[in-house]
Amino acid sequence: MAHMTTNTTKRIDSLARYHLLGRSGLRVSPLALGTMTFGTEWGWGSPKETAHRLLARYLEAGGNFLDTADGYTGGTSEEFIGDYFAKQGGRDSAVIATKFTINTIPGDPNAGGNGRKNIHRALEASLRRLKTDYVDLYWLHAWDGITPLEEVMQTLTDLVSAGKIRYLGLSDVPAWYFARAQTLAERQGWERVVALQLEYSLLERNIEREHIPAALELGASITPWSPLGSGMLSGKYTREGLTAKGEGRLPAIQGGGNPGLEKLFTERNWRIVDTLLEVSRELDRSPAQVALAWVARRPGVASTIIGATKLEQLEANLHALDVELPPAQAARLEAASRPELVHPYIFFEDTFYSGGMFSGGTSIRAEPTWFRPAAR
Repeated sequence: MAHMTTNTTKRIDSLARYHLLGRSGLRVSPLALGTMTFGTEWGWGSPKETAHRLLARYLEAGGNFLDTADGYTGGTSEEFIGDYFAKQGGRDSAVIATKFTINTIPGDPNAGGNGRKNIHRALEASLRRLKTDYVDLYWLHAWDGITPLEEVMQTLTDLVSAGKIRYLGLSDVPAWYFARAQTLAERQGWERVVALQLEYSLLERNIEREHIPAALELGASITPWSPLGSGMLSGKYTREGLTAKGEGRLPAIQGGGNPGLEKLFTERNWRIVDTLLEVSRELDRSPAQVALAWVARRPGVASTIIGATKLEQLEANLHALDVELPPAQAARLEAASRPELVHPYIFFEDTFYSGGMFSGGTSIRAEPTWFRPAAR
């Protein structure tokens, strides 16, 4: 694809059009820099020098939202971020988000999960690595299925009161869990959840059934992770049967038993990739840019997490917000990737409504826009 800005010292206006995160006053860039690739402990990723160049370019372009976790590359990701701001300054201008839940001390049952003891342990360790005394957004990394929700919300509220975190978010939780958290927060006067971090892409749209409607109703933003489907939507892979072939980490890690990766390799998903490639050629844009542009404009989405291991890759992704999706191409992507209609949502199809089942045959009815969101 020929269309790509090569001036890597230029501020990108579309990146600096900040969005409010949920019902809060926190302003974040529409693209967040994911730093799971900071460090080489997992056999892929970026050494410190490269990571710092990526971070510098993102900030220089107008971005301000950094996403990391205590479990990323054994804590190296947080260390790289802390080292950068300790050397370059500017920490207070950045919105730094990190996470807890993942057990980082094998053999210690309280060094993981979402209990109060681990939340405090994890936060103190993250603050040391980040070389800061507060975190702007603290994510619960994943539902542990055990810890009472009241304990989680009270603990995070206390940390806001103590000044150690500014806002709180939930990642990879059931929609009912978020809804209960937000409702309890309203009732008890606890800190509200400002954002949900969930997988969302042309290949993974299941959150449109319940999570996005809940977020829109209850005042939280969506912060998608893996908007490129673990790289499958990047355009750099071809299919071999149902598996991926090409230069990159996806072929190397497929077949490893990770359910989040193994679900990718289906005939349906390869058909979505084919449609994406057709649309990207018509628009003279890279498949990655088109896929990111699609996600970033979905209802409820405030900031989409992008990652990169090379500067040119980051630069191309940062310009995804400049991509305009004409109605015809947007409709083709929508049709190719639309989630299966399952119970009970099958009852909410327009044909069922138009039959007057709930309206007594009258023409007055509420449009169920929450069920199948249209692109903005």
